[in-house]
Amino acid sequence: MAHSEMTYGAHARAVLTLGLPLVGGHVAQFAVNLTDTVMLGWYGVDELAAVVLGGQLFFLAFILGSGFAFAVMPLVAAALADEDETLIRRTSRMGIWLSVIYGLVMIPIFWWSKPIFVALGQDPALSEAAQSYLRIAGLGIVPALIIMVLKSFLAALEHTRVVFWITVLAAATNALVNYALIFGNWGAPELGIIGAAIASLVVQFVMVTGAVIYTLGKLPQYDLFTRLWKPDFDAMKRVFLLGVPIGFTTLAEVGLFAAGAVMMGWLGTVQLAAHGIALNLAGLMFMVHLGLGNAATVRAGNAYGRHDVEHLARGARVAIFMSLAFAVFSIIVFITWPEWLMSLFLGRDDPNFDIIIQVGATLLLAAAFFQFVDGAQALALGILRGIMDTRVPMIMAAISYWAVGVPASYFAGFVLGWGGVGVWVGLGLGLGVAALLLMWRFWVVRIAEMRNAAPVEA
Repeated sequence: MAHSEMTYGAHARAVLTLGLPLVGGHVAQFAVNLTDTVMLGWYGVDELAAVVLGGQLFFLAFILGSGFAFAVMPLVAAALADEDETLIRRTSRMGIWLSVIYGLVMIPIFWWSKPIFVALGQDPALSEAAQSYLRIAGLGIVPALIIMVLKSFLAALEHTRVVFWITVLAAATNALVNYALIFGNWGAPELGIIGAAIASLVVQFVMVTGAVIYTLGKLPQYDLFTRLWKPDFDAMKRVFLLGVPIGFTTLAEVGLFAAGAVMMGWLGTVQLAAHGIALNLAGLMFMVHLGLGNAATVRAGNAYGRHDVEHLARGARVAIFMSLAFAVFSIIVFITWPEWLMSLFLGRDDPNFDIIIQVGATLLLAAAFFQFVDGAQALALGILRGIMDTRVPMIMAAISYWAVGVPASYFAGFVLGWGGVGVWVGLGLGLGVAALLLMWRFWVVRIAEMRNAAPVEA
């Protein structure tokens, strides 16, 4: 059967075969951060708020640098369709180069992060604790970015199960080290937030080691680490030009939620802690959309490499439908069990338990409001990356998240006086505008251009 003649059922099976391990990998990766939040929530609200604050800065820097890794995925997928092993190797190596350079630049920012938090209106004591966390956990940004490149390399080659198992190993390691070092169990010292930082650093090195061993053992034909020291400026330029818009696009979205965290911090430590828990729960659901989006990127990249427009369109419809179906499930969960979900992150003896549960449950109801649009914008971005379209989506995302989402959050939260719920309504509005613009970009503009054999804009 020709690729363009695949039935929707065949597309669905292909997306699930590729996407489910990626979803599992994203969920396991998210579990690393989730474990920090849960265990520090048991340890103390102040420590939880500090990690929410410090974790947001780390994630902002990490997600910007991840643009190079995300660029590797469609480039390798397209090269695989052309059976160009040399280009696969060159692209992946330079993705590692750019990621390491970027990570080294970010470490000093983490080391002296307290003034940044204070300038954003955060409590000085909370800022000091967040900086202490980042001075250890921030060192992990280099291995974290390397593992992102290796994950993209493996996913594009459809070796997705190993990505899942490596991440599961990392999540289990994080839970064990957290349990020992945060609370002082098994004879270890009680380090609180510093223990969580050490655990996060250990996890990054565990993941890199696992991915390197697998690549050397199972994919020796690509010689990925041979002459790794040698720069390849042509391949580096390709990864850079595709990766920078991807990084800024993702940064714009993550920055929207980071701005939301800053605004919640203005409302108080309790509100910020509740926001962190609710955001973790919403983020856990988002990992499914992200995994489907990654699968869509790989499949779109393969179709793009073969110039098969109908295969691309059918595959996109299937992936988007799957995302919408999961959004329905997410909404049901958030509306049905908000208080119980929030209670998983807190100790019952915490003096702020009741108020955090109350605030967080309300935020989860607001989160249910944007499940459809959050998934839709993630899938649209994934498909557009697969066809090497990143510049215009970057502009669309920046407008949606920052010209619409952030002002709407401030207006609803503080001018209208809706508080935390208003902040989250604004977040949902920004995501909704992004979903509409990006879907229009793919279905109305790019599909028409490709059918008319118009030049493709990277």
